[in-house]
Amino acid sequence: MIVFDDLDRTSTDWNTVNQIVFDLLRVVLWLIEFKRLHTKIFLRGDQLYRLDLRSFPDVAKLTVKSAGLRWDRYDLHGPLWQRFCNADHEYGAVLRDLYARITGQPARAEDGVWLLSNEVKTDVYLQRRLFAALAGDRMGKDSWRGEPYEWLVNHLADGAGWVSPRSFLAAIRAAAEDSERYPNYPYPLHYESIKRGVPQASQVRVDEIAKDYPWGTKLMAPLHGLSVPCPIETITASWQERFPNGPADLGGDYLPPLWIDHGWSGIKNHLFHLGIVEFTSDNRINMPDIYRIGFGLGRHGGVKPIKTGTSPVV
Repeated sequence: MIVFDDLDRTSTDWNTVNQIVFDLLRVVLWLIEFKRLHTKIFLRGDQLYRLDLRSFPDVAKLTVKSAGLRWDRYDLHGPLWQRFCNADHEYGAVLRDLYARITGQPARAEDGVWLLSNEVKTDVYLQRRLFAALAGDRMGKDSWRGEPYEWLVNHLADGAGWVSPRSFLAAIRAAAEDSERYPNYPYPLHYESIKRGVPQASQVRVDEIAKDYPWGTKLMAPLHGLSVPCPIETITASWQERFPNGPADLGGDYLPPLWIDHGWSGIKNHLFHLGIVEFTSDNRINMPDIYRIGFGLGRHGGVKPIKTGTSPVV
């Protein structure tokens, strides 16, 4: 098995990266004939977007085996319970007992690993009941605030509605640790602790963005302290003040943003396609909590942003 990743680090020029990826795809297509050689290529969405695969011969042989790394709600809660049931010592035993009582299907041991049924990995109804056993069915004293199963994923989703598994697990871990301050609460996870877990998850996601898109934290630094939704002009003015030469100032030893040649309008469109920002019906810019909090932006009535002292360093 030969794995290719971090192809965006091969050059600081998009055209060069595109050519490298095209040539790599040709090599992979050639290697298909070798039964004992297997290849796997990881491509970011914006990399794939720039490739005109219509001109690529036999591209169907590659795309038919492609898979998007997108995580739906059940894709998050399934692995969560896989981890729970394989926890060490008495903790795992307690969680496996809870799992069996709720689902009616005990976890199955195989080669020292506890396995869940396939049904639990995809059945939202069962997952909802399992999470309610941990966190209840309310995000407050009243039901109108929503239920933890839905609330947490909704506040961790990006503009496209997708959630990073690493962010989800970070939020659960932070919520579990914080819930120790509520010893008399009838559930292991307190709803206020779940809310406090979102900033931790946001920081994890912002760190991921900093790795995949190094220009991202530099671009977001001037927006620290703003409240969203806000007019597009407000965002642009903040950028223009920090970067008087326009998006060209975002350059460095890494691949620049997509559509950088289109000015700030192109940058905003790129952020939209990455799910970092959203456009409201009245043409203002909004930012999902998973990014807003970590980048230090506010919103009336929303989860508070990361404090200034922990803002991204540029």
